[in-house]
Amino acid sequence: METKPNVWINNKIIPWEDAHVPILSHGLSRGSAIFEVFCTYEDPIGTSAFRMNRHLNRLAQTARLLGMELKFPIQKIAEATAELASINNSGKGLVKVMAYWGEEAIINLVLNSKLDVAIFTIPASEELSMEQGDPISVCFSKWRKLHPETVPVQAKACANYLNGYLVRKDANDRGFDLGLALGTDGFVAEGSIESLFIVKDGILKTPPLGRILESITRDSIMHLAKDDGIEVEEVTLKKEDLYAADEIFTSHSGIKVSPVKQFEDKVLIAPGPVSARISHLMDNVLAFRDERYLDWFQKLY
Repeated sequence: METKPNVWINNKIIPWEDAHVPILSHGLSRGSAIFEVFCTYEDPIGTSAFRMNRHLNRLAQTARLLGMELKFPIQKIAEATAELASINNSGKGLVKVMAYWGEEAIINLVLNSKLDVAIFTIPASEELSMEQGDPISVCFSKWRKLHPETVPVQAKACANYLNGYLVRKDANDRGFDLGLALGTDGFVAEGSIESLFIVKDGILKTPPLGRILESITRDSIMHLAKDDGIEVEEVTLKKEDLYAADEIFTSHSGIKVSPVKQFEDKVLIAPGPVSARISHLMDNVLAFRDERYLDWFQKLY
């Protein structure tokens, strides 16, 4: 970014360069921070956030799952996001909300204080890649998805993303764009930060909840597909299901649909007809052309 926007931290708006925590803070040295990320889009008269309420409610759920308490209620965080976006005139981009223990924790593993909260509005850029994705290559990773009895995998916790880092690095080292992790049960789970969809005989299929993040983008795609008459199944997927798939695509907050052109050594049409249809539907939603989903947006300024 050429110009660093302001940051909201604990009810104060400060310059980006002043937003820091001690190296020995619990959030950094113990990896206990949690977060949410959601997109903002320029609407006809200003800027709105895509499903911000759902994202902030998931932040509160993550805190509950981990036995943590936020320093501010969700409504206050929503109001602060709108205030910051207006001050920064952020327009299209991302909002990242971090909740963390900023205090130093040299020995203490469990803290009883409430989590600090920081909000960042980050303008769209080539690095963010917020447009619909170019076709990608995907492989299975040697690393397995975290087991839900070790940590709550539905929590959007920074520590969980070390697993995702390993999955992505393994794929990159093999020359692929993204990696997919199997669960410890042997079924397909998800990518590093991506939900997975396949299409077989016109049916859209995705792994069920329980061993994956409860992705809001995944939920949005399922709603769009069902409303458009596409059959959707939440079903356990085996490795061989991906080899037999007619289409594969991934999704996450930044890029809603990334069609897969190569899975392991298999070449696929990317995008296929169903993937292209869903991408078109999502484009209409994000451009405020589909009135059925206007309530998915929360006005910022």
